This record gives sequence, structure tokens and C-alpha cells, in this order.
Amino acid sequence: MVTTAALLEREAQITAIRAQGAGGQNVNKVSSAVHLRFDVAASALPAELKQRILALSDARVTTEGQVLIKAQRYRTQQANRRDALARLRELVEQAARPVLPRKATRPTRASRERRLQAKRLRGAVKALRGQPRD
Repeated sequence: MVTTAALLEREAQITAIRAQGAGGQNVNKVSSAVHLRFDVAASALPAELKQRILALSDARVTTEGQVLIKAQRYRTQQANRRDALARLRELVEQAARPVLPRKATRPTRASRERRLQAKRLRGAVKALRGQPRD
């Protein structure tokens, strides 16, 4: 039995790139940032989980069905690689959690009465703004 974490790590394509932003003399020479690309459709994940991942409203999931993660938080490539894989696992776990249906509730009698009382008071204030009566 292959765990989901091992499966994700095996199927993810990781490319080292140069990190953005300010740095020292080293920043222009070392590729410490990481691009992680994970093809959801081609993965060995269950079909239902694939659909849930693709249905997420997440900017990291492309219209082509790929998950793109850029990790440049740390100074070393290995730390950024671990970070990118952890973020991918987190995204998959988020998609795997079932969505609980919302239970409809009704307002209490007291809350309805408070709302109506507030409306009456507001209406009275607005009525005072009108033309004076004879």
C-alpha cells in the first residue's frame, strides 16, 4: 500500500529556479526556489478526489488540470522542496475533507421582535424629517 504522501512526491515534477526578490551576492547564482507541477488527471489518486481537487476555487489549480506551487520561502532548495510538497499534501487533504451540508435555521421569536422594533424606531425617526403638518 502506497501512502498518499509518497504517491504525491513520486508523481510531482519539481524544478529548481532562481528565487525572486532581494538577496545578496548569492541570489543571482543559486537556484534555491522550487516550482512544483502536479498533473491531477494523470495521477493515481481516486477519481472522486481528482474531481474535488479540480473543482477547488484555488488559483494554484489551472484550467488544464495541473497544480502549480512555487516555494521560495527558505534559503535552501531542500527546504523549499519540502515546503512545496507539504503545501501540495495540504491542498489534497483539503479536497479530501467532505463538505458538510448546511442546516437551515429559523430566527427566534425574540430576534424577530427586536428587528421589528428597530424598524419601527427607524421609521419614526424618518417620519420626523417630513414636512410639518398643519
